[in-house]
Amino acid sequence: MKKLVFIIAVMLGVSIQAQEGEFNVGVNAGFPTGDASNFSSFTLGAEANYLFNVADKFKAGPSLAFVNFFGKEIAGVNVSDAQFLPVAAAARYQASDKFTVGADIGYGIGINTGNDGGFYYRPLVSYEVADNIAIQGSYNGISVDGGSVNSIGFGVMFNL
Repeated sequence: MKKLVFIIAVMLGVSIQAQEGEFNVGVNAGFPTGDASNFSSFTLGAEANYLFNVADKFKAGPSLAFVNFFGKEIAGVNVSDAQFLPVAAAARYQASDKFTVGADIGYGIGINTGNDGGFYYRPLVSYEVADNIAIQGSYNGISVDGGSVNSIGFGVMFNL
């Protein structure tokens, strides 16, 4: 827990000190794939990131998210939800006026009991539908001990 508080404090400190950049928040929903589809039927998540202009058409910065894999009923037994708090570095490349490709890479901190978390990765593509609003498609993956927890999702991102 001390590590989590430290990481969040550092991320907030970096974003507060930033002179130029953009703050984004978003929500997404998805369907579990692979190992996760055995115990989960649906995912919901939220994210926030602060991206700095690194080079022409390229941005990078810290990202913080929350992902909930909703447990399903298996043989009359309700499986508990699996929850993660991904702390990551985000990178985005503007491929055209409307399309952006990117990835988040970091660590998905396990929140629920018995969930140690693991390596987090999230490749994505987004399409700008209006000023400061984009829709995203992504693949979320968290490598956990003995397997992986993955999903394919869609969401909306708001540039504040």
